[in-house]
Amino acid sequence: MHYWKKLTTTERQKRIQQALSENVDFSNDISLGYPASKLDGRVFNDDAPFLKDAYTLQTFVANPNHIGCHTYGSSEHAFKGTQDIEREVLNVVAVDIFKATPESFDGYVAPGGTEANIQAIWIYRNHYIKNYGARLDEIVILASEDTHYSIPKASNLMMVDWISVPVDFHERTIDKNTLEQLIIQAKADGRKYFIVVANMGTTMFGSVDDPDSYTSALEKHDVQYQLHVDAAYGGFVYPFSKTGHALDFSNPKVNSITIDAHKMLQAPYGTGIFLCRKGWIEHVLTKEAEYVEGMDLTLCGSRSGSNAVAIWMILFTYGENGWFEKISILQMRTAWLCKELDLLGVTYFRERAMNIVTISAAYISDDLATSFHLVPQKHDTGNEWYKVIIMDHVEVTHLQLLVSALKLRIEDTAFTAFS
Repeated sequence: MHYWKKLTTTERQKRIQQALSENVDFSNDISLGYPASKLDGRVFNDDAPFLKDAYTLQTFVANPNHIGCHTYGSSEHAFKGTQDIEREVLNVVAVDIFKATPESFDGYVAPGGTEANIQAIWIYRNHYIKNYGARLDEIVILASEDTHYSIPKASNLMMVDWISVPVDFHERTIDKNTLEQLIIQAKADGRKYFIVVANMGTTMFGSVDDPDSYTSALEKHDVQYQLHVDAAYGGFVYPFSKTGHALDFSNPKVNSITIDAHKMLQAPYGTGIFLCRKGWIEHVLTKEAEYVEGMDLTLCGSRSGSNAVAIWMILFTYGENGWFEKISILQMRTAWLCKELDLLGVTYFRERAMNIVTISAAYISDDLATSFHLVPQKHDTGNEWYKVIIMDHVEVTHLQLLVSALKLRIEDTAFTAFS
């Protein structure tokens, strides 16, 4: 590990206090030029006694603005201290988890995985337009039918089409034959430039794509492509459960990655992460943001520095080994559930290195789904799956209750059918 380690409570406190001391202090400094201040003191009391031990909340009240991208060029000097904290977060995620070489990437803490995915599509669309003179109807997004809805959203916003690639119903793997036919048809329709989204843990199934399925087919048919990895769900799980995968920066074909800290890392909502290799984020530089030091290279613009601090606190509370142990416990609980489902003969899907178990809707009654807050694949008609996500709060005791309920339903159904 280059950057990731476990820090004591005192060490973490000192680091956050140092960062805040390097930021503008709206309570004491003369600061006339920013349309910003600390949170309103009549509502958010910055003298509350509990704040002295609540480092993230201290930052929340101080209200640093992390507008811009702090791995590229200069940034607003008034928030230098917490910007450094954000860079430390990005170093851990990019280098220690996703195998980038130091100083080889750009990125930022985004409001979520949806924006981070859109940021990637925006970058590659502009790259093709700027460097190849591409028309919008010559650019296309290629991703599986299980891909997160942020991809069709990006397709709509960026005005480029999305080709949805079918997956096997039971294995949730890309249908390679159909993929090749879709590429052939896309070329015949005048598509020349492809933006590929490979999943590290789909939201519904936790399924993981083999990026080579895409890249081999695209290279076979000699077309331009850029490869983005959507690890919004799996980014803090899969790398700790699976070795030797091809969905990080050790794969030279991977150009950008999305990760969400507000899923498995249990950070506050609004803590997505976007990463890309050096030389790419400038394709979305907004030169008109001249009043912003370093200008802006993000979709959202202003964003809370306290979110970066929240991620930092979690990462450096656990350290690499502590996080590995946490994920290992979740994997054991997931394996326990799968073993029980096997004994009941229940049909389900689980990616072996993930902590999502998606159960066939045939075994789930409406009452059972409501009782356990199970999430369907579709909320309207035609739903075929319900998912169980083994998060930190989900213990074997809870899973046992689900298994018992499933067993009763299976027995009741079999009795009714026999009668």
